[in-house]
Amino acid sequence: MGSVPPFLLRHTVIVEPYEGEGPFGPAFGASVVVACFVDDKRRLVRAPTGEEVTSESTFYAPLNTVCPVDSRVTVNGRETTVLASSRRDGGGLPTPDHLEVALQ
Repeated sequence: MGSVPPFLLRHTVIVEPYEGEGPFGPAFGASVVVACFVDDKRRLVRAPTGEEVTSESTFYAPLNTVCPVDSRVTVNGRETTVLASSRRDGGGLPTPDHLEVALQ
C-alpha cells in the first residue's frame, strides 16, 4: 500500500515546525500547508516527558511531513501545539504509512 491514499487527505492544517529555542523564545520554521485527515477527538497521550496529557485533536499526514513536538499548528482556525508526533512506517509492508500528530 505504501502511503495514505490521497482521497483520505480531506483536510488541511498549517504547520510551523519547531526548530528549538532562540534568544526570544521558541523558534519556528516557515509555515507549510499540509493535506491530512483531522480527527477532533479528546484522548490521553503520553508527552515526551512521560506525563499523560489531553489531546483535543489528531491529524494524520503523509510520512514525509515535518512536524516535531512543540510545533505550532493551525487546525480548523485554531492555533495549537504538537504534544506527540509518531511515525507509522510499515517498513515495506502493505500498510498506510503516515505521521500521526496529537495536538493540544
